[in-house]
Amino acid sequence: MEHDPTPWIFGGGIALVLIVGLLGLLSTIFWIVEIVDVIRRDFENDNLKIVWLLVIIFTHFLGALIYYFVGKNQGRLRV
Repeated sequence: MEHDPTPWIFGGGIALVLIVGLLGLLSTIFWIVEIVDVIRRDFENDNLKIVWLLVIIFTHFLGALIYYFVGKNQGRLRV
């Protein structure tokens, strides 16, 4: 009697979908948080704020990550 591997394939597929979905959700939340951070900060130049917004919006997670490490120290957070 042979063992049918089909349930394991479906179980692994569901786990993969859940993991990818969770990563997508977390990256989108991070993206939104960084957009809000750019909007709340005062930059020395308004053009710099616009550039950061465009970079984050058009490059999604990668732009938000770059802003997190490079751009946050360029502006002052408004209270």
